[in-house]
Amino acid sequence: MCASIVAFSTSAQIEAPQPSPAAKVEQTVGLTNVTLEYSRPAVRERDIFGGLVPYGEVWRTGANANTKITFSDDVEIGGKTLAKGTYAIYTIPNKDSWEVMFYTDSSNWGNPQEWDESKVALKATAKVETIPFSMESFGIFVNELSNDGAVLDFVWANTAASLAFKVPTDARTLASIEKVMNGPGAGDYYSAASFYIESGKDLKQAHEWIKKATSMQEDAFWMWRRRSLIEAELGMKKEAISSAQKSMQLAEKAKNADYVKMNKASLKEWGAM
Repeated sequence: MCASIVAFSTSAQIEAPQPSPAAKVEQTVGLTNVTLEYSRPAVRERDIFGGLVPYGEVWRTGANANTKITFSDDVEIGGKTLAKGTYAIYTIPNKDSWEVMFYTDSSNWGNPQEWDESKVALKATAKVETIPFSMESFGIFVNELSNDGAVLDFVWANTAASLAFKVPTDARTLASIEKVMNGPGAGDYYSAASFYIESGKDLKQAHEWIKKATSMQEDAFWMWRRRSLIEAELGMKKEAISSAQKSMQLAEKAKNADYVKMNKASLKEWGAM
């Protein structure tokens, strides 16, 4: 009995919250998956940049194990290409700008014992601004999302450092369109047409694709809705009204109130109701 109590006491572990809790951010930018894993230290009434985190020195950019970022595609940062993969993020904060370094060895706890410049895959400069509030817990955020890129925001205390990156959405989507067009179905034509209209590309080509989509799947009210919008953009008012009416009829049959409402709004706008 006594021995079992001793064994239990030596193997039991106390659970308690960490002073710098772990965080994980997963964000899709265009077609590229971006994953961040890092720890979030707190201000706790300390002087952060220029104090706890000295200016001009390599910082682990967080706490505990390496702050890591993973890109599923090659990305562009500051006009340079960073190959897809996982990197540790190290920074050198300064008052007016930060140097951000993507380090190929992400297995360290904090800074490497010996810094190896050959493991720096890319260096870039992040712009810095003073924010009008204090962020108690350090955070890294993927903001300003677009099809073609986003911004990494490093925020702590009253400082925010921002680094933009670009993703290869256009190239990947166009390659996918070309590949699929060898034997596309209605959904493929619809997706291709949607991308073209949303990206400001060739509307006439988008119209050809959406016509093929609706001819292959005539009861797809969402495809007819897209077709009406493309036709309206092309100045084909009569055709747009006809397609919107078709979409509304099919949506009513499918009992999809949202598409009925959207089509009614368009038909009123185009003077057909």
